[in-house]
Amino acid sequence: MIDTIVNTKNTKDADVVLISAPYEGGVSFMGGTSKAPKKILDCLNSKLELFDRDLLCEPAKQLKTAHLEIKGLQNLPPKKAAQKISQIYNLVYKDNKFIILIGGEHGVSFGALDAISKTENPKDITILQIDAHQDLRNDNSDYSEETEEFAHSCVIRRAHELGFRLVQVGIRVYSKYEYDYWQKNKDTITVFEWNTEKKPAISEILKSIKTKKIYLSIDVDGFDPAYMPGTGTPVQGGLEWNYGISLIKELVKEKEIISADIVEVSPQKDSVITEAGTAFLIYKIMAQKFRHKLK
Repeated sequence: MIDTIVNTKNTKDADVVLISAPYEGGVSFMGGTSKAPKKILDCLNSKLELFDRDLLCEPAKQLKTAHLEIKGLQNLPPKKAAQKISQIYNLVYKDNKFIILIGGEHGVSFGALDAISKTENPKDITILQIDAHQDLRNDNSDYSEETEEFAHSCVIRRAHELGFRLVQVGIRVYSKYEYDYWQKNKDTITVFEWNTEKKPAISEILKSIKTKKIYLSIDVDGFDPAYMPGTGTPVQGGLEWNYGISLIKELVKEKEIISADIVEVSPQKDSVITEAGTAFLIYKIMAQKFRHKLK
């Protein structure tokens, strides 16, 4: 039998549930993110070495992993799509499953965070966001004729309004509206800007997280386009690959990661580097989350 990472059909039997949210109804630049989950899963199941060099084992053979695709999203407006994601996500989360949401655009993350806020106190959870952008706009009216408060550029603001604390890593562009919101909420929003002379030590980022529980949100444009070129709004000068991997590993070791998402992959013609990198990140998060269970 061919080895695959997704090896369990029933989510109730799984340790890890990968939820696909193929949605791009609120993008502002390049499209294609709705096609990403399938391509990422293809890499996970057929293009990835299962042996983990850090743990010296094959996590996929010890963990039960299920996959669930949320269908019927693409024709919905962003708020309706987020509500549908929240409803389905909530059913799985209440079963105490470790969920990795695979987008889709960044707006899908609100569905996950909204569901979590119905079960846990958001004030006890920090969103660790790897991203080039803050996504703190109140709406998209400064760049779109169709005003939308649940566009991808607003998702983290909507989550912050639920009560989640924010630690943003890799930020290198933001609007005046986002800057103003950040400055008014510096007690609950910590920003590590990139494209500066000195990168922060990983220990400095970990120290800034004031809660034990974290939700990890990875917009792949947080990494430099050299490593993740297939994304909707690329920005030069992002996280280097090894720095990002080290940050994720230390984060999962030091904190309680309750869930994660990876978003904004926009598959490119004749290249799978971004999908393959995203699949590697997903597998690394799974392995580190359950490292004490693995042998």
